[in-house]
Amino acid sequence: GKKIVTRGSKNFVKEGPNIIVGNHIGTFKDVALLFKIVSRPIFFTANKMIFTKKDFNFLIRKHFKRHMKDFGLFLDLILKPVKAPLVNFISTNIAKVGGMPVDLGKKKSLAIKNCQDNLKEGRVVILLQGRGRVMDGDSNPYVCTFRKGASVISYNLYKKEGISVPVTPLAIFGTHLPFLVPTKIRVNIGEPIYITDYLEDGFAETIAGFRTAMEKRVKALFYEIIHLNYS
Repeated sequence: GKKIVTRGSKNFVKEGPNIIVGNHIGTFKDVALLFKIVSRPIFFTANKMIFTKKDFNFLIRKHFKRHMKDFGLFLDLILKPVKAPLVNFISTNIAKVGGMPVDLGKKKSLAIKNCQDNLKEGRVVILLQGRGRVMDGDSNPYVCTFRKGASVISYNLYKKEGISVPVTPLAIFGTHLPFLVPTKIRVNIGEPIYITDYLEDGFAETIAGFRTAMEKRVKALFYEIIHLNYS
């Protein structure tokens, strides 16, 4: 029941290493969207709990309860016959389609290494920023403060491998709505940016500057979604 409308698709990098960064407001729907609109195979980090049936079931119950309170738990129960094969399919196959498990409670060094290895192979790595939902109470509930991972990966590949990876910013709106709600999902893709344009004397200054630049660019793309009339 959802129509996807994209703007700036020409800005996707056609070959070679590429990092795609953007806001993350629709849990797994955001990644499903990118499978639909990116013409190349994509690799992405994902909560390691999605890779096992038991933990994935727990995440789904938690998601229902967060959004619908006690009714969400009831809905989770009555949907069990439909949910079970879906959970089994996703947890069994997520690694096969490019999922890289991340333990959200621990250091991200392994995830960073996995991303760098994939980029050195000329692949596309998705690094969405946020918790997969609209963060009420934030100054911008739809575009959260960016983490430094994409900056660190870009810096490491440039300094250690001589690879200046294009980072493609994009903004998403509409994936935060439930599956059965008909709506229009809007995606705005910007031109790639490069860490070489933000190099400072120190590591920390470079990382902070590039992180800020990516966040500002995604926010600008998001504001365009809100103020421009997509058809």
